[in-house]
Amino acid sequence: MGWTRGSSLGKRRETRTMNSDCITILMADDDPDDCMCVGDAFNQLGVKNRFVSLQDGNHLMDYLKRRGGYGDCSFAPRPDLILLDLNMPRKNGREALKEIKEHPCLRTIPVVVLTTSREESDIALCYDLGASSFIPKPTSYSELMDVVRTIAKYWFEVVALPPGIDPRLKGKCTPGRNSVLDT
Repeated sequence: MGWTRGSSLGKRRETRTMNSDCITILMADDDPDDCMCVGDAFNQLGVKNRFVSLQDGNHLMDYLKRRGGYGDCSFAPRPDLILLDLNMPRKNGREALKEIKEHPCLRTIPVVVLTTSREESDIALCYDLGASSFIPKPTSYSELMDVVRTIAKYWFEVVALPPGIDPRLKGKCTPGRNSVLDT
């Protein structure tokens, strides 16, 4: 059965986030078109979110560790979900994933690898490093909509996440909730 824009996913998402403007989805990908399409897909599905895209693993780690221009938690709130490409310049997704999952204050953030790779070695490595999911990038926009719909439903409606990460349990971003990343 096909999903429509008026499906229950969008309606439930609106209800659950009515008092929250703090669902933060962070995408690290060097392809700005991919970032734009994924952000648009979340918006078309009615997922109320703050979608932030970064061009490589260095910027991702600066954001997560509050370095450089990312020190202000109102500008750079802790993400509820990270979408991570593997093949980026400077620090690639594999290196960033390893660093995230080794950091005591970052390791609980769900990381979904969204990449063009379909290599078994990449899949195995990413799960070994602690990826929450590995999704090969779809080849059409309709397939992308299906993937984003599945991601949104699973991560924002189905699973229970630890306190401080679960977007259903939090309201506005607060400095106390985000300051843990200063370490």
